[in-house]
Amino acid sequence: MNILILHGPNLNLLGEREPEIYGTQTLDDIYRLLEAEAAMFNVDLRFLQSNHEGELIDRIHADRKWLDAIIMNPGALAHYSFSLRDAVAAVAKPMVEVHISDLSQREEFRRHTVFEDLPNVRIIMGRGPQGYVNALRLLVDAGTIIL
Repeated sequence: MNILILHGPNLNLLGEREPEIYGTQTLDDIYRLLEAEAAMFNVDLRFLQSNHEGELIDRIHADRKWLDAIIMNPGALAHYSFSLRDAVAAVAKPMVEVHISDLSQREEFRRHTVFEDLPNVRIIMGRGPQGYVNALRLLVDAGTIIL
């Protein structure tokens, strides 16, 4: 099984950016956590963090035949990037949208995402870095995609 892990704008600053909201773990810490979990399930991962919307879209397009599923924390793009939403819809593979913080407890503009109505998308939020592990486990059940 192949899972593409995507991170949007400003997530490269995890561990130093607003630690009271996002915690102290870095993006590399999260990658190591996911790699350890993926090894238990014989899952191959590819990672990309970008502050550029088009780069994330290009990666989805480029990896569309390789990937079986996506785990994505789109950052602020979750709230307005219809082009990123369209890329996810076009590929039509299972995706888990992960947010470290609980969007329902944040500013009003963060409470909805452009992905929430897609039938192939589930959302995990407010679980910190553990949300990524939960996403991987949701996608993998004895080697089978379960969404």
